[in-house]
Amino acid sequence: MRVVIGSDHAGYDQKERLKAHLSERGYDVVDVGTASADESVDYPDFAIAASRIVAHGDAELGVLVCGTGIGMSIAANKVRGVRAANITSVEFARLAREHNNANVVTVSARLVPVQDNEQIVDMFLSTPFAGGRHGDRVDKITAVELEERG
Repeated sequence: MRVVIGSDHAGYDQKERLKAHLSERGYDVVDVGTASADESVDYPDFAIAASRIVAHGDAELGVLVCGTGIGMSIAANKVRGVRAANITSVEFARLAREHNNANVVTVSARLVPVQDNEQIVDMFLSTPFAGGRHGDRVDKITAVELEERG
């Protein structure tokens, strides 16, 4: 499975750890940056770059890291076809995939230890969408997205 990963400067160190973690597990990881923790950058640039790769089908799922994960989630959700969820627990990761068919996970580098984020990302990437009644709900979200963004 191809996974795209990105971060801002606050998430850089965890992004690098998560990237290695995913590569060790056999994922094909595409890194859209940033390239350092030393230079302040704007998180929307990396959230949007990664989200476009998911939306265009060049990666199945995405992983974004910033200080809280909140900004990345907001920016990622502006890309048509992306359903990003800011996740702080393994159970939320499972439910975001299973019930909401989230295709991008955002995590917090400042508030969640990397070991926990590794487990969150593992659960997110390994959980299939349940479909059924959840599919009908996701379809309603998609319909509004198409209507609002024309």
